[in-house]
Amino acid sequence: MTGNKIAGLVGVYDAKGSFSGELAYWFGARLGRRHCALCDITHGLVKSKAAWRRRLDDLPVEFTAVHLDEREPAVTEASRGHEPCVVAIRKDGSAEVEITNDQLEALQGDPDRFADLLIAICRA
Repeated sequence: MTGNKIAGLVGVYDAKGSFSGELAYWFGARLGRRHCALCDITHGLVKSKAAWRRRLDDLPVEFTAVHLDEREPAVTEASRGHEPCVVAIRKDGSAEVEITNDQLEALQGDPDRFADLLIAICRA
């Protein structure tokens, strides 16, 4: 079933990528009003975590992270209502949620555990 293999992974943040969207999320997160488990894994207070950047090269497929307003149509369709999540783009062109918000939460912000999960999913 080579047509069903994962060709790429897209992490979908539960935040908008515009300046105002980023600012609103940052302040909301500091005040305890906003939360994104994927953000907790990949980012610290201001920039991406060094541990996450180091692990990106370990992934067997390309991983792209996007905000709500940056999604391609197939990713939007697959992820709508499931954000934050990780969507698998398969070689046959299909897209589906591969990692749910609950699974992201269970990783407790750990980039190494997240990378290990992504690797395991690609090898399955």
